Amino acid sequence: MTADATFEDGAAKPLRLVAMDDEDLQVLSALCQDAVFPASEMQWQRSKQRFGILLNRFRWEDIPVAQRRDRKPERVQSVLAVENVVRVASQGVTPGDADTILSVLSVTYEEDAAGGGAVLLMLAGDGAIRLQVEDLEVALRDVTKPYAAVSGKVPDHPA
Repeated sequence: MTADATFEDGAAKPLRLVAMDDEDLQVLSALCQDAVFPASEMQWQRSKQRFGILLNRFRWEDIPVAQRRDRKPERVQSVLAVENVVRVASQGVTPGDADTILSVLSVTYEEDAAGGGAVLLMLAGDGAIRLQVEDLEVALRDVTKPYAAVSGKVPDHPA
């Protein structure tokens, strides 16, 4: 007999997810919500058509485990990488500014008539990053071990 996976099964393992369509991207967006990062931690590699951000991601997937084990909520450093990027535009964001901390509200995709589209990163405070892409391919990969969230609190989640 087999059993369903539990949150404990994946609690200590890093996430490695790829979104290839809008439905997949909704999952990544939910996991990236309330992630924070300094503006200096994003980079566009034009020759490789790759845009990446090193995020301090809140571990939404860990909340049920944390509540049962009476421990502080956690964050983890993760790389959000968008492939096939041909153009980057931003509003309310000063790239390279290590003193400006940005917070992710959502990651969405707008398809265009030519088969490509744009990945939109909506940020708190009316900031936004628009990544024009030829095809949708977004990866989220945890790159450090989880650590206790400094605030010790769960961010407000409007879901």
